[in-house]
Amino acid sequence: MPSPSSKSVIPGKPSPSSRSVIPAKPESQYLPFASSKRRNPIALARTIQIALLCLITITMVGATRSQYDRIGHQLVCSCGCGQILVECNHIGCPDSPVMIRELHAQVATGAADKSIFQWFAAKYGPTILAAPMRGGFDDVAWIVPLAVFVLATAGTFAVVWLWKRRASNLLALAPAPQPITPQDPTLRDRIRQETEY
Repeated sequence: MPSPSSKSVIPGKPSPSSRSVIPAKPESQYLPFASSKRRNPIALARTIQIALLCLITITMVGATRSQYDRIGHQLVCSCGCGQILVECNHIGCPDSPVMIRELHAQVATGAADKSIFQWFAAKYGPTILAAPMRGGFDDVAWIVPLAVFVLATAGTFAVVWLWKRRASNLLALAPAPQPITPQDPTLRDRIRQETEY
């Protein structure tokens, strides 16, 4: 009979004493910049390349839009369909081809975006702009709705706070209610009087 101190070995399974402990990898092998003593110059160069590539890509995405495309997406077709000028797709639109030709002519003059917007607003009215131009009275169209919302929200919080404050003051001034028990004879008499025919 084996002694209690001796362990039996199962065939095909390594014994606990023969198991080797796998040493953990240092953190510097997982992270390229974790080691303060020595940094991997290739990993640093690749990280800088990726960052520059992302920056250039993000910058160029906005630069690829032409002036015609940029302005055309900020104008509304004047036929009444309410669609963006360069995306007006209703069949037989009498206004969008004319307006697109005018937009091409204005862009060909080399005028700035703001002057082209002003030209279209002068010819077709300010409703031709998909969003109001910034400056002068048009700033009011951007600021007033936001200001009204903020003031209304603050006013609502102020009214609720005043109501809660007034209610807590009234509760503090009110006398404590006397407990009413069902065995109270005056209460029973009052109930009898009110329920009689």
